[in-house]
Amino acid sequence: MNNTHTLELLAPARNVDTAMSAVLAGADAIYIGPESHGARRAAANSIDDLRRLVDFAHPYGVRVYATVNTLVYDNEIAGVERLIASLYQAGVDALIVQDLGILRMDIPPIDLHASTQCDIRTPAKARFLAEVGFSRLVLPRELSIQEIKEIREAIPPSTELEAFIHGALCVSYSGDCRASYMAGGRSANRGECAQICRLPYDLTDSDGNILVKGKHLLSLRDLNRSASIADMADAGVMSFKIEGRLKEEAYVKNTVAWYSRILDRLVDGSGGRYTRLSDGHSRPGFTPVPEKSFNRGFTSYFLTGRAPAKGMASMDSPKAVGEKVGKVVRCTPGFITASLDTPLANGDGLGYFDRAGIFRGFRLNRTDRDRLYPATPQDIQPGTVIYRNRDKEWDDEISSARTERLISVDMSLRSLPDGRVALAMTDSRGNNIETTTAESFTDKAVTPQEAPRRRILDKLGGTRYKAGRIVDLLGPIFIPASRLASLRREAVELLDSARAMTYRRRLRQPENPGARYPSDTLTIHDNVANHLATGFYRSHGVTAITPAAEVERPVGETQVMATRYCLRKEMGRCLLTPSGAKWPSDLYLVSPSGLRMRVEFDCKRCGMNLYTCPEGTGGV
Repeated sequence: MNNTHTLELLAPARNVDTAMSAVLAGADAIYIGPESHGARRAAANSIDDLRRLVDFAHPYGVRVYATVNTLVYDNEIAGVERLIASLYQAGVDALIVQDLGILRMDIPPIDLHASTQCDIRTPAKARFLAEVGFSRLVLPRELSIQEIKEIREAIPPSTELEAFIHGALCVSYSGDCRASYMAGGRSANRGECAQICRLPYDLTDSDGNILVKGKHLLSLRDLNRSASIADMADAGVMSFKIEGRLKEEAYVKNTVAWYSRILDRLVDGSGGRYTRLSDGHSRPGFTPVPEKSFNRGFTSYFLTGRAPAKGMASMDSPKAVGEKVGKVVRCTPGFITASLDTPLANGDGLGYFDRAGIFRGFRLNRTDRDRLYPATPQDIQPGTVIYRNRDKEWDDEISSARTERLISVDMSLRSLPDGRVALAMTDSRGNNIETTTAESFTDKAVTPQEAPRRRILDKLGGTRYKAGRIVDLLGPIFIPASRLASLRREAVELLDSARAMTYRRRLRQPENPGARYPSDTLTIHDNVANHLATGFYRSHGVTAITPAAEVERPVGETQVMATRYCLRKEMGRCLLTPSGAKWPSDLYLVSPSGLRMRVEFDCKRCGMNLYTCPEGTGGV
């Protein structure tokens, strides 16, 4: 029995160039948006571009997943069917989907992953999705290690679990957020989120008295689970997902290289329990440091089952503040005199909190020791802390780094009975090829040939391979260097072909028609947007279905967010503690634009719900 578990590092990409950098930096799989119906509308890619990515990724054993994870309207079904057919023909390995109407579309047998927007909070929901044909479930970020284990135990061993390990956090359960749509008509479930969770809010009571003023009360820090990868693997997570399909290439390269090293250490120390999905060893050409890339501060979120003691929100600013580098001593229209804790460089990005508590950023044109020359005039009070959120020298190091990924191949050189020379190559996955010369070589060399032949075989530059073990059984036979180099090139081409022929895409799992949905009623929380989804759910036992808010806009007060994050707990005012009495029970969030949301505290599940108020649904 094979007890080896395969692990996958899943990287985001807004475009093909970023995806290729992620592959070279050590990703085992890429998720990327096609030309439509991806949950990040600003990160769309053509079919030709995705085909180019597939051609680049598959030789390393790296998979490509397309995000078709928005709601689909009835008048879009035919177009989505054509899109999925094109993705399958382009060689995409799987689709990440939210709308279960896709399971009733006329599409090829492409593998399906249930997006985190399917809101898979319970073992019962996970079991159902596994039964109806999803080979992988993308778990909510909110789940604890124990909850992941419970889902793992509830589903078949063949169903994979994917979980987020790094990047921006949505304050609401993904898929269960209508705040952007109800406030301004931009639906997160259609790839148009206005990110109202990043706005500043006043927290008020029912009479309008302000308890907290102008803070980013819903803006969470970024996820970082570097210290918990082994625990997540032990809980049953197979795919470790980095968020960031809108992030720049340097961010993706840095973060992928960081987590690839962590997974390599886990595999190397597992005694054969774990292995990586793809092939090749990555050499990033730089030392990855996640703190150097954009972040709002880090949190592990609810992985332990409890809110972190240090909190999880970034209330002062939704931006990347960065590291403290010093304080302002004097500010003039032309320059800033500062007391610095660390040297700065021309081109650094700096920032500070102004008198109103708003974070202001500027670029550093030039620095002369403790004298800073900003690109634009600044008005900063003496004593103000300065932060660096862009390290120009670090960015230059990543941009100029030569990142490569090489697959080790063993080679064997021998002479055949008729005098022809044979070169065999075997890769790390067991693909084995052999090629021979057409002519015979029987002359013996005057000088030893093993060392020069080894140098020729070792010259694999320009390919994706590096020489592993070389066995030279040719003895004193002389073969010209040019002919041996030609034989090596022929072997590489054959190995490329063998790897391509043995690459296998998984196909869609069969649907169990007897599977029953955990409830016989669906509400707007379930996001049913087309007649195919309606028919799918009815065939699995659902009798009452309320359409998605985007299809039938609700009237009156509407729940727009369901969160595990709790403002009271974050700010030391939990209703289950004496400090909770310091705030009234009815609270409201009010944005500068007039958006007003009622806050409901669900102490039974230790969470929070937000509702739009009929008298205050101003836009964003």
